[in-house]
Amino acid sequence: MNRQAQAAVLFLLGASLLHAATTDLYLRYVKQGLRPLVLVSGAVLIAAALATAWYERKRARSRKQAQAEHRDAEHPDAGSPHAEHSDVEHAHPEPRISWLLVLPLLALILVAPPALGSYSATRTGTALQEPLAYPDLPAADPLPLNVVDYAGRAVYDHGRTLHDRRIQLTGFLALDRDGTPYLVRMALNCCAADAQPVKVALTGQVPPVLQPDTWLRVTGTYTPRRTKDPVNGGPIPFIEVTEAKPVAEPTDPYDESWNG
Repeated sequence: MNRQAQAAVLFLLGASLLHAATTDLYLRYVKQGLRPLVLVSGAVLIAAALATAWYERKRARSRKQAQAEHRDAEHPDAGSPHAEHSDVEHAHPEPRISWLLVLPLLALILVAPPALGSYSATRTGTALQEPLAYPDLPAADPLPLNVVDYAGRAVYDHGRTLHDRRIQLTGFLALDRDGTPYLVRMALNCCAADAQPVKVALTGQVPPVLQPDTWLRVTGTYTPRRTKDPVNGGPIPFIEVTEAKPVAEPTDPYDESWNG
């Protein structure tokens, strides 16, 4: 691939990063706080592409001018059609198949990849870790919590801050091999590549028909019941469900409150 083609690929890659960062697409790849870095990376790649194209064009002009001067000095008939034909015969065009490298970039721009879901969750052990602290909870009823916060308080604080509270959790459904339903949120440190599931098992008034990857908002109460993750033996708390409603997948499907 010649320099001009490399510049084109760099430009498309930079444009795809800017497109992702100026929409919600970047949330499929990295956490929300990294948006400025994605914007800067896209801008740097576009600047590098433009500089490469300008430099290559300038160098081509200089080379062409030097060749012309050399021909004029050694071959007075270099401007004849025969001489031009000879130059064309010695040219070696770059293979066009190299432009296929652009296709993944176009896919990145045009196709939004799905967030990690139940397939990954049921094949990866829960990543729940003991929280560093348990901040005071607001007096809302029901109390909205993220899955990571509820699971940490239920397991490691033994539900002391959850007693006598109606709790509201949002996540996607995953079914264990024995049919146990989990409400799951994929937690990440940096990007989707390091995302790991945190699971809360459902009991009580669970919907009779459960479809994996369906997003639910469940309202329920704390229960001391817990189980072990069949993948890694990690603790999975339960929540006693009193109400469950399907909801649309959130703009940011990952839970960024985890600091594992």
